[in-house]
Amino acid sequence: QVQLEESGGGLVQAGGSLRLSCVHSGRTFTRYTMGWFRRTPGQEREFVAGINWSNGATYYEDSVKGRFTISRDNIKSTVDLQMNKLKPEDTAVYYCAASSLATVPSARSSFAYWGQGTQVTVSA
Repeated sequence: QVQLEESGGGLVQAGGSLRLSCVHSGRTFTRYTMGWFRRTPGQEREFVAGINWSNGATYYEDSVKGRFTISRDNIKSTVDLQMNKLKPEDTAVYYCAASSLATVPSARSSFAYWGQGTQVTVSA
């Protein structure tokens, strides 16, 4: 069983930055592709960014390209999401997720494990 725990959410003004972190425990971290999703009230969780376990390739949702950076530390078993130039529309609950696939899937159903989420609020 895999456990995921996010941290780093909070309130920030538009244009500011936040760094989210997710700690992975329970199984070999290096065999999991990791992703970040977000959900706003009344909406489904949407893919934000992912990083695979096979070669570290990264993928981003179009609206965050150039602003967000996903990275992983295979020694600490963590995956981070650095969020810069934040916009009010980035406000959401952000979730860390783990998939056993070797490439990054964008579908929620491809991620078997999820954290509890951390709130990010960007004020105008």
